Amino acid sequence: MLRPAVRRRCEGLKKTETGIRSENIDHVNVKIFAQEPSSIDLKDAIPVFHRWIRDGLLDELVIDIADYRHVPAGPGVMLIGDEANYSLDCAFERLGLLYNQKRPSEGPLWDKLLKAFGSGLLACSRLEDEAVFRGKLKFDVGQCEVILNDRLLAPNTEQTWVALRPQFETFFNDLFGTKRYSMKRLGEPRERFRIALETPARIDVRSVLEVFEPA
Repeated sequence: MLRPAVRRRCEGLKKTETGIRSENIDHVNVKIFAQEPSSIDLKDAIPVFHRWIRDGLLDELVIDIADYRHVPAGPGVMLIGDEANYSLDCAFERLGLLYNQKRPSEGPLWDKLLKAFGSGLLACSRLEDEAVFRGKLKFDVGQCEVILNDRLLAPNTEQTWVALRPQFETFFNDLFGTKRYSMKRLGEPRERFRIALETPARIDVRSVLEVFEPA
């Protein structure tokens, strides 16, 4: 979790004035992009994820692996869990670690962003430490996306963007620093709501993990 002081600043950001109830949004996805160029072979993630399952390296139930390497600009290699999926994702032809929250959870959007980023960052740090990826795979937290996989509750419209932007800004101000990043909405109304974050300089995974602490 982030420091308690951050939580207090976000407690007033649970509802919007546009009819969009942010606390009802459950399926938060976070994609943290790999630094380019990356020279990894996605097939090497398969035995890595099998070992994560066998050794229980994640603090949640993960049960299987799906190989989508044959799909152009697709999901890549996916670690399937009960609560969430993790994947080395190649959507839009850009490699990154995608955390996909599957099960509903209580609390405001801020809590769900915190959970998604914390889980995604831990997975990124573990992947960077894997012998097969060491020195080849590095993630840049300053290049990331948030996708809300709730089309009815959070359609990809300007109204949703106006309603939720203050909550995203509060979260990312605490994560990256006020005015130290750019943020924009992506895609068309028929797509899922998606925003992109970008910082002027690269941000190492471990430097961001320092503001998280165990729940």
